Amino acid sequence: MKWSRELRIARRSVRTAFKAASSVAKARAKLPATLQMPSWSLPTPLVANEPPGEVAEFGSNPGKLSMFVHHPPRAPDLGAPLIVLLHGCGQTAAAFARDTGWGKLADQLGIPLVLPEQSGENNRGRCFNWFRSAHVNRDLGEALSIRQMVAAAIDRFGSDPARVFVAGLSAGGAMTAALMAAYPDVFAAGAIIAGLPVGAASTVSEALVRMAEAGPVRSRDDWARQVHLAAPTCYAGHWPRVSIWHGLADDVVDPTNARLLAEQWSAVHEFDSGTVRIEPDGSRCTTWGPPERPAVELWTLPDLPHAWPPGAVDRVARFWGLHPI
Repeated sequence: MKWSRELRIARRSVRTAFKAASSVAKARAKLPATLQMPSWSLPTPLVANEPPGEVAEFGSNPGKLSMFVHHPPRAPDLGAPLIVLLHGCGQTAAAFARDTGWGKLADQLGIPLVLPEQSGENNRGRCFNWFRSAHVNRDLGEALSIRQMVAAAIDRFGSDPARVFVAGLSAGGAMTAALMAAYPDVFAAGAIIAGLPVGAASTVSEALVRMAEAGPVRSRDDWARQVHLAAPTCYAGHWPRVSIWHGLADDVVDPTNARLLAEQWSAVHEFDSGTVRIEPDGSRCTTWGPPERPAVELWTLPDLPHAWPPGAVDRVARFWGLHPI
């Protein structure tokens, strides 16, 4: 029996989905009425190395996510930044924060971390539903749950609402892109690692196909339109700055997705051409915008598989303007 190209991609995509879960697991303002204030289950600050505490109530939580918070050992200063981290498939929020190095950096800088966690009830692979309109559209599903977590944490810590950042890996990376599109007025900047562009898929089958083979074929302006469609109507505010990372040895999510992400967000920021530099280790960094403060950066790493890049935490923090001690 001769398989069509689409069916071959679909079969390969199913294998890719299972590989994603196992690979990632191993890799280790005014608030709208829907943003209710939380009932916090743990005091702050916690002692060093205390595991992240779960927040029992933080809003209506339509996405049925769990909220955890990593408290730095010293109480955050009023007006300090806030960082949201989105784990990959099969991971826990706490392990993701610990294994990537974000927990250590947060302790150094005195910045709290908001750690949303997916459940098997919502997604069998415990992946964020980055492609479902019911979970990525503004004020719906998982996207609203994460927005409510941000509002609750800002209220709790006195965080600066103009310095809220979000980062994620794999499905968490794709959800990061979706959140920045739906809530450009909430997130100052983000980091997408091994993720996919906004609007790349709208169903499970499409998501699996796009993990295996990036697409669909669109112009830069068409990719940017996907972001504009997700944003508030006639949005005229700032757009989040974006750091994009992908390993060229990734056999779970097609690395070409990183190029599409860069095209999408550089077009949103209205920059056409980028500036390329090659690092001594062969890593390639392309930036769009002013050299001292690019709007978009794309890192492609030659030997990295489907994983969080070593050293990326400090680089991303510097891109965001958070300078490690």
